Amino acid sequence: MRILGSILLTLIAVLSFAQAPSTFPAPKDVAAPPPDATKTASGLATKVIRPGHGKEHPAKDDIVVVHYNGWTTDGKMFDSSLTRGQPATFSLNQVIPGWTEGVQLMVEGEKMRFWIPQGLAYQGQPGKPAGMLVFDVQLHKIQ
Repeated sequence: MRILGSILLTLIAVLSFAQAPSTFPAPKDVAAPPPDATKTASGLATKVIRPGHGKEHPAKDDIVVVHYNGWTTDGKMFDSSLTRGQPATFSLNQVIPGWTEGVQLMVEGEKMRFWIPQGLAYQGQPGKPAGMLVFDVQLHKIQ
């Protein structure tokens, strides 16, 4: 009976994890940046979803703490710190160029959507999502 109970609990945990990305559906504008998005010279498009506080922006060598969801333009979620239940911490010079550029535009507490062209994303690396990528990023802290 204990074995059956353990198997059942494991199955419930696996199924709830497998369904977690559906709790973060793709934004309606996932296919392309809307007209009110801001575009940088590099081609990165951004839109503030929720303003932050403060005036300090991270530098490209800073370590940041963020929560994020990432989708391909067909609406498939491929990564999420929210589904893992833990924010991500990393140096901005160790991520894709679109993240390095985009997060430097943010202040703590701000939530922003990025439309990152392939040239600023994974550039066709095998095993990585291809094409333009869309991320919702919330900057929690600049360390």
